[in-house]
Formats: sequence, structure tokens, C-alpha cells
Amino acid sequence: MTSTTMTDTSLPRMAHVALLRAVNLPGHNKIAMRDLVELLGALGMSDARSLLQSGNLVFRSNRRSAAELERQLEVAMRERLGLATDVMVRGAEDWRTVIARNPFPAEAERDPGHLLVVFLKDAPGRGAEAALRDAITGREVVKVDGRHAYIVYPDGVGRSRLTTSLIERKLGTRGTGRNWNTVLKLGALVAAPGGS
Repeated sequence: MTSTTMTDTSLPRMAHVALLRAVNLPGHNKIAMRDLVELLGALGMSDARSLLQSGNLVFRSNRRSAAELERQLEVAMRERLGLATDVMVRGAEDWRTVIARNPFPAEAERDPGHLLVVFLKDAPGRGAEAALRDAITGREVVKVDGRHAYIVYPDGVGRSRLTTSLIERKLGTRGTGRNWNTVLKLGALVAAPGGS
């Protein structure tokens, strides 16, 4: 049995969200969500579900460490599906915290499609948030909280110069963004009966 399939069945199975970075973009990292859900099952995860086509997965696992799950999923996706991408994993409690700590509640209520949460691999170092703010040339507003960056794009994401590559460069870590509507939908999935 390989390290990507070993589980300890004596531990309780906790709900998690896995977010894949930069999948199913035009001409880049095409993957069927069905294949990802099947892979999770093969790895011993249960209750695996996907949301949308942008690499959002909810599942239950008896592994407690998000970093361990991230490594396991990244290796398995590369080896079994030929998909090389970063995976950001958060537990159900982490997800509730992301929602509760949103620093832009008015924007979330008024225009949730223009509020993004960027889920980061690591918490940015000292001064990184200020460097990111200094790089903003439009009306975007940013607040970094640990491994999450909340960004308001009042003029939309598509034409903004505050791109993922700029965010990652200034914060010194990789990440993947989801708009507030998707964050709430994933929150509902992870909180469903048996999900927390």
C-alpha cells in the first residue's frame, strides 16, 4: 500500500474543502470533476462532491493535517491524472472562520461576485500585505488575514491589473481565488449533515 492510499480507520472522518489552483481555464489544466471525485474515493476519502468546474471539492477524511492532505492530493493528481497543480485544503472549522472573519460584509451583501477570497499556501511574511496594497493601481481593496486574502474588485476581476500572478508575487506564496458566492456555497456543502 502506497503512502497516497494509507488511512487510519480508527480516526473520525472530518469534512474538508480542497481547492485546485488554475484548472479548467481556457487551454490549461483541463480535468473532469468526475475524475477528481473518483480519485478521492480511490484514496479512501468519503462523501466526495464537487462544485462547479473550477476545482472545488468537498470530502471527508480521517487525516487531520491540511498540509498532509494537500501533499497527498497533489501527488495523486500528478501521478494518476497527469494534473500538476497546487491544492489548498481547509477543514470545516477553517471554512467557518473564513466566512466569519470577512472584513468586507457590506460588499459581500451588496456585490458578492466582486468579493474574492484568495486561499494561500502559506501565510505571507511581514510587510507583504503593504507591498500588495502599494502595487494596486485601481480601486481594489485588500485585507490579508493569515492564509487568506480578501479582495474587493469594484470594477470586476476580468480587467483588473490586480492579477493572481501579481498577488502571488507580492505575498510570496501561491494561492487560488473564489468569489464570495462560491465561498458560501462550499460552506453550505461542508456544513451539511455529516459534513463537519
